[in-house]
Amino acid sequence: MKDFEKKVEKAKEVLEKLMGQEVTLKESVELYKLGMKELKEAQKMLEEAKLEIEEIKRQ
Repeated sequence: MKDFEKKVEKAKEVLEKLMGQEVTLKESVELYKLGMKELKEAQKMLEEAKLEIEEIKRQ
């Protein structure tokens, strides 16, 4: 779960940077892409964990 926590933390950092007034449009787009990538990977980790739990319950 440590990787999951790192991805969520990275997404938070990206959000903070996006809220900064000194970010250019180009930087905003790149930060947005990075943040979305981190969140998608974190979501995938959650889904995989959920599947593992469902499989354990069935046993």
